[in-house]
Amino acid sequence: MKILSFVLIVAGILMLLFNTFSFTTKEKVLDAGPIQISADKENEVNWPSYAGGIVLVAGVVLLLVDQKKK
Repeated sequence: MKILSFVLIVAGILMLLFNTFSFTTKEKVLDAGPIQISADKENEVNWPSYAGGIVLVAGVVLLLVDQKKK
């Protein structure tokens, strides 16, 4: 449970610092028998800043609950 809480804390901090994540995928434009044409398409994922705060708080709560059990 400690590892999960540390992962959530780090993910929450990164989500607060960076509000977007972009990646590139290949998309088929034309597929006519032996001829295939593809293009690179850039995708972007956006999330609100409060989502990073929620993930960060969830990680801290899990860490505190794990420490109280011991």
